[in-house]
Amino acid sequence: MAASDTERAQQQIDEIEALSSIYGDDWCVVDEDEKIYCIKISDCLDQPKWTLCLQVILPPGYPTAEPPIYQLNAPWLRGQDYTELANSLEEIYVQNLGESILYLWVEKIREVLVEKAQSSDPEPDIKKTTEEVDGDDGDDFLLDYQPIPEDQIKMLNYMTSESQEDEELPPIHHGNPITDRRSTFQAHLAPVVTTRQVKRVLEKLYENKKIASATHNIYAYRIYCEDKQTFLQDCEDDGETAAGGRLLHLMQILNVHNVLVVVSRWYGGILLGPDRFKHINNCARNVLVE
Repeated sequence: MAASDTERAQQQIDEIEALSSIYGDDWCVVDEDEKIYCIKISDCLDQPKWTLCLQVILPPGYPTAEPPIYQLNAPWLRGQDYTELANSLEEIYVQNLGESILYLWVEKIREVLVEKAQSSDPEPDIKKTTEEVDGDDGDDFLLDYQPIPEDQIKMLNYMTSESQEDEELPPIHHGNPITDRRSTFQAHLAPVVTTRQVKRVLEKLYENKKIASATHNIYAYRIYCEDKQTFLQDCEDDGETAAGGRLLHLMQILNVHNVLVVVSRWYGGILLGPDRFKHINNCARNVLVE
């Protein structure tokens, strides 16, 4: 017999209570109504070297019918590391369908961190790992947020050599906008094979006054390097916490490469909660499918 909504809600409450008592201060409620939680996980309690924040949103169908929506945040977590860890979590979900799995997820992540600490992996650069975890999950950024796209272009300047500024500008496709409660989302896509092209496309987009004035321009790109048989990929939240990572995750799931996706959001004054991630992903998915 399928679990009712009431039973599922009770299961969620029981799981959250258990987790908050197990993990204490490391467990953080980001938004009770939207069921958004964050947990800080580290390799050891005394002097942690490797830490990671797991952010989860519990949809109404969890645990019996839907998996948690999750985001893994750590500056050192990139490419292969991210993919392997995400695959492990998805495997745990599949092996325990219908069960409460957050505890298993947290302990799996801790196991990976402990392995990292014990292996010969160099420690992460401390300057990078002390990034703040945004407790308000993004929307409150809007009060004092000033769009400064130039900064993102400067970041890419480090990756591009000035001698090859004549890189050809790829064609840019614009997706159909999605509007919800006065917020509008629109995706833009360009085929890219070098980081210099990524930079050119971003510069071109920011020449458009409307795009430059967006509250957030979230982007992610994946470029496949034939010679090394690896992916060159990166993402940018632009003030919308965790959105860039989710966008990159979507591109990984869809197995797309040699493409840059930018999602512009114009904020309309009403907080959307987790719905905004749904719109960002839907915009991106639509433009990729087109």
